[in-house]
Amino acid sequence: MAADGGIFSFGDAPFYGSMDGRRLNAPIVGISTDDATGGYSEVAADGGIFSFGAPFLGSTGAIHLNRPVNGMASLADGQGYWFVASDGGIFSGGSAPFHGSTGGATLNAPVVGMASDPSTGGYWLVASDGGVLSFGASFYGAG
Repeated sequence: MAADGGIFSFGDAPFYGSMDGRRLNAPIVGISTDDATGGYSEVAADGGIFSFGAPFLGSTGAIHLNRPVNGMASLADGQGYWFVASDGGIFSGGSAPFHGSTGGATLNAPVVGMASDPSTGGYWLVASDGGVLSFGASFYGAG
């Protein structure tokens, strides 16, 4: 995935399309896969979602956000996804449950990514200082 929305597939990963060559309001900052369909969804810094071979389950592209989005993760069944802003604000699409966030809290360092926990349906947020925040997922420690 590239900031302009380009997708590069390797091996037997299918290519379903991309935003490459289209005007974007904000750069693409994350991607998640849909294990059920083999497709994927891209998220832009403004919370816009672009789905290819995966269901579109909502976005915040038309909403003013306090901080830019910079990561995305999906449910193992492909029926939902989350995306995260640098202040730790979480946005859910589809059946992805909201387990909490740090939006509105003072953080030591900005959140730079997230991952889903397929065994619990929760998620982890990771900050640029190595801090890990666990919401509905097991906590195993932080850097």
